[in-house]
Amino acid sequence: MTRALLIIDLQPDFCEGGALAVAGGNAVAAAIASDIAERRQSYSAVITTQDWHIEPGAHFSSTPDYVDSWPPHCIAGTAGAELHPLLKDTPVDAHFAKGRFTAAYSGFEARELIDGAPIDDESGPLLAPWLREAGITTVDIVGLAADHCVRATALDAVAEGFSATVISPLTAAVTPENLPAVHDELRDAGVTVLTLG
Repeated sequence: MTRALLIIDLQPDFCEGGALAVAGGNAVAAAIASDIAERRQSYSAVITTQDWHIEPGAHFSSTPDYVDSWPPHCIAGTAGAELHPLLKDTPVDAHFAKGRFTAAYSGFEARELIDGAPIDDESGPLLAPWLREAGITTVDIVGLAADHCVRATALDAVAEGFSATVISPLTAAVTPENLPAVHDELRDAGVTVLTLG
């Protein structure tokens, strides 16, 4: 089997009650946990990514535009930056973290967290080499947010030569009305987008 599940930024700060909440985030977390419980055998690897910000520059703003700048979120070491509690008991093969000193939207900017070592932008393998080493050729992408980090990860996946599918019902968007255009962009780039109906 050569398929991996990428769970993108499923963190409390991106769910209801968090610093940068996406409507439906907690429901997505529950749906992903349920899906993995039912279909874990469909994947040779399950991987998480996390925003893990220390000082990401203009990515944080007191007057955010919600396009390129955002309220402070997923600050390294805080509860809001941890994996969603519903993933606590989920069998995961590798955890990747991104954005200590940059915005870092794509999971392909993330480096593996190894044996609980401090997350460092300069150590640990990046996601693409890790996937290749594991023999992965195909990725399914779920998580938050559909129109930002899921989108960026999917675009980078195909650019890196992986076959990529976004499972839209297992995502939620910052701006849901933009999803049709986002899905068109992804399809144009060669990403498969699975939607309801």
